[in-house]
Amino acid sequence: MLDALAAHPLLVLMITIALGGLFGQIPFGPVRFGAAGALFMGLVVGALDPRFGQGLDLVKSLGVVLFCYTVGLAAGTTFLSDLKRQWHLMLAGVLGLAVMALAGVGLAAWWGLTPEHVAGAYAGVLTSPAIDTAIAVTGGASQTLVGYALAYPTGVLVGMVLVAMVVGRRWPGHRDAPSLAEAGLTAQSVRVDRETELRDVPGFAAQAIKISYHERDGDIRVLAPGQTLKPGDRVLCVGNPDDVARAAGVLGHTSKHKLTHDRRDVDFRRFVVSNPSLFGRTVAELNITGELQGIVTRVRRGDIDMLARDDLVLQPGDRVLAVVPRAQLEGAATLFGDSERRVSQVDALSLGLGIALGLLVGFVTIPLPGGLRFGLGAAAGPLVVGMILGGLHRTGPFRWDLPHAVNATTRQVGFMVFLASVGLASGASFVQEAFTLDGAKVVALAAITLVIGAGVLVGAARVLDLSAQRTAGALAGFIGQPAILAYANSQVNDERIDSAYGALFALGTVVKILIVQLIALS
Repeated sequence: MLDALAAHPLLVLMITIALGGLFGQIPFGPVRFGAAGALFMGLVVGALDPRFGQGLDLVKSLGVVLFCYTVGLAAGTTFLSDLKRQWHLMLAGVLGLAVMALAGVGLAAWWGLTPEHVAGAYAGVLTSPAIDTAIAVTGGASQTLVGYALAYPTGVLVGMVLVAMVVGRRWPGHRDAPSLAEAGLTAQSVRVDRETELRDVPGFAAQAIKISYHERDGDIRVLAPGQTLKPGDRVLCVGNPDDVARAAGVLGHTSKHKLTHDRRDVDFRRFVVSNPSLFGRTVAELNITGELQGIVTRVRRGDIDMLARDDLVLQPGDRVLAVVPRAQLEGAATLFGDSERRVSQVDALSLGLGIALGLLVGFVTIPLPGGLRFGLGAAAGPLVVGMILGGLHRTGPFRWDLPHAVNATTRQVGFMVFLASVGLASGASFVQEAFTLDGAKVVALAAITLVIGAGVLVGAARVLDLSAQRTAGALAGFIGQPAILAYANSQVNDERIDSAYGALFALGTVVKILIVQLIALS
C-alpha cells in the first residue's frame, strides 16, 4: 500500500490536503486550524514513509509563489496610503526580529544547542524563505534542517494562539484608520429645512458622504453638481452613519420617506465591473455625471462596501451601485460590462508576467560585507513585486489587479499546497527528533523566542495606538505564516489585516535573510 502511494505523490498530496481540511475543522478551545490543518496532517502522513515528501519541491514552490504574489497584489492597493501609519509598526517588527535572534542565541548557549540549530529554528518558527540561506551558510548541516522541521509547526501553533488572543479585541485605536468593513455604510433620506449650498454640507466636499437622489416638488432627479438645496427638498445621503447624521443635522432632519421606492424616473442597480478598460481607473475617471447623468455611491469589493470616493480605483469584479435616470440603465450596464462570466476569467498574460517578474527579482543575489549575501528568494520576490504592481493597478495595456474572488481562491489553493508539501517533506525528520532532548529544546526555544518577539510587536502597537485588527495582521506578517493570516481573516472581516500583513511580511523577509546568516556565523 505504501509503495503504491509513494509512486503517486500527487495523490498523496491531495489526500493530505483533504485530511488537513477535516482536521482543520476540529475546535481546540478558541482556535480552529482551518487550512493550516494541511501542515499537521502532512507531518503525520510524511512520518509514515519518507518517500511521501520526495519530488514535491516544484509543487511547494508553486504554492508559495501563488500565495505570496496574490497577497502582494491585495496589500499593494492600500500599502502606500497606509505607510504613514505603519512605518512605526514596521520598525517595531524589525526590533522584534532582532530581539528574537538575540534571545535564541542566548538560550542556545545555555542549553547546549548549536548555531545551526538556532538558524534553522529561527527560519522555521518565522516561516521564512531564509531557510535556503541558512542551509547555504551552514553547508546543509542536519541540525539546520532539524531545527526548521521542529520549529515550523511550533510557529504555526503558537502564532495562531497569539493571533487568536488579539484579533477579536476592541481596544482603542485612535491613530488608526477605521475599518471600512466594520464602519459600514448607511443610506438615509433627509428633509431640508434651510437653504444650503452643497459645499456647506459637512463631509460633502471631503467626500465623506455622497448625495444621490434629489426630490423637489414631487419631482425626483439625480442630484446635479453645484445644486443649491432649498427648504422642502428631500435628498438621500450615503456614508458612514456618523457622517450622515452630521450632514442631516445641518440640512434639516431625517425623514421616513423612502426616496428609493419611487423608481419611475431615477433607478439604481449594482453593476459588476467586467469592462477591462475600467480596471485600474478611478471613479472620477468614469465621468458618470457627464456620460450618464448619474452618480456612483458605493463600491463593494469582497465583503466590504466602500463609499465611491473620486480617487477610489476600480478593480475587476467590483460591484458598483450607480444611481442614474431610468433610461440610462442599459447604458450603465454597457459601460461597466456587468458580466460575471467575463470577470471570472483570469488574464493569464498579466498573471504570468507579474509572477515571472517577481521570481526574477527574487533570484537576484547581492553580496554584502563579511561574506553575507542577500536575495529575496522565490517567496519574497513575488510578494514585493505583487505589492508594487497592486499599487500601480495598470501599466499601459497590462492590468495587474485580479478579481477579488479569483485572488482569494488562488491564495487559498496556493498556501494549502505549500503547507501540505512542507508537512510531507518534514514529517520523517519531525518524528525522529521531536521526542529527543535536543528536539524538546528546539521546540521550547522556538516557542519562547516567538512569544518574546510578538510581545515587542504587540506592545509597540499598543503604544502607537493602533487597532487590534491591524496588530493581528502585523503579527501574522511578522511570523510570515499564511495559515495565520487565513485564520485572522476567518475571524474578522477587516481590510487592515491584509495591509499590515503585507507590510511586515515584505520587510520581515528582508531582515530575516540577513539575521539568519549572522546567527549561523555566530
